[in-house]
Amino acid sequence: MSDDTSIEARFRVGASLRRVEYAVGSFQHYLRSLPLKKIDSQVKLYDGSEKIGYQTVFCSVVDLPIGKKDLHQCADAIMHLKSRYHYEKQEYDSIGFHFVNGFYCDYNHWKKGFRTSSDKTKWEKRKEPSTTEQSFWAYLETVFMFAGTASLAKELKPIDVNNLQCGGVFILGGSPGHAVIVFDLATNTITNEKYFLLAQSYMPAQEIQILVNNTDEEISPWISLSSAKHILSTPEWTFYAEHLKRF
Repeated sequence: MSDDTSIEARFRVGASLRRVEYAVGSFQHYLRSLPLKKIDSQVKLYDGSEKIGYQTVFCSVVDLPIGKKDLHQCADAIMHLKSRYHYEKQEYDSIGFHFVNGFYCDYNHWKKGFRTSSDKTKWEKRKEPSTTEQSFWAYLETVFMFAGTASLAKELKPIDVNNLQCGGVFILGGSPGHAVIVFDLATNTITNEKYFLLAQSYMPAQEIQILVNNTDEEISPWISLSSAKHILSTPEWTFYAEHLKRF
C-alpha cells in the first residue's frame, strides 16, 4: 500500500487483476474515489478518542465527517454514503430511508422545512427551506437515530453472491446487527475470480474504515469471492451469502 489518498491509488491490484470499470458519476465510482486519511491514521470515535483495542481490524480510514454524537454506526455509515453521494449531485429525490417504525423520512420533505413529529409518524412544517451542509447533517442524524440495520435490511434488495458488485452490502438486521459495504471490486483476468474490499463503521460511532482480510493476510485487504461464497468472516462480524443485498 502507498500513502496515496484515494482508494484506487492506495490499493493497487496485481498484474493478473483488473479493476471492474464503473461509469464516472456512478455510486460505485464515488465509493472508489472517496478520500482516505494518511496511511498511519487511527480510527477516531465520535468524541475524538481512538478506537481502543481494535486498531488491527482496518488498514485505512475514510476521510468523511461522522458528527459528534454516538450515532454514526454500521448501517448509519452506509446510509450516510448513499445520501452524500446523491446530495453532492443534488439528486435530492433519491435520498430517503424508512425508520424502524416504517415512517419514510425523505430529504425532499426535510429540505423544504418539514420535520418529523414527536411520535415519528408524520411531517410538520417548522423550518425555512434549506439545503446547507448543516441542515443536511441534521437530516442524517435524524435518520441515524430512528433507522438502523433492521430497517435498512428490509429496504435493500437481496442479490446472489455471484453477482457481487461494488456498493453491495452484507447486512444482518437486528439488535445487535451489523452491516459492511463493498468499496471496490477487481477481477482476475485469467480465472475471472472476483476480489473485493470491505468498509464499515461500528459501535460506538466511528469513522468509516477499510477492513483487513482476517483470514488471508497474503492478499489482505482484498478478499476473494470464492472464500466468501458461503461464509464471510470479517474482523468483527461473520456474514453468510444470503446477507448480501444492494440499493
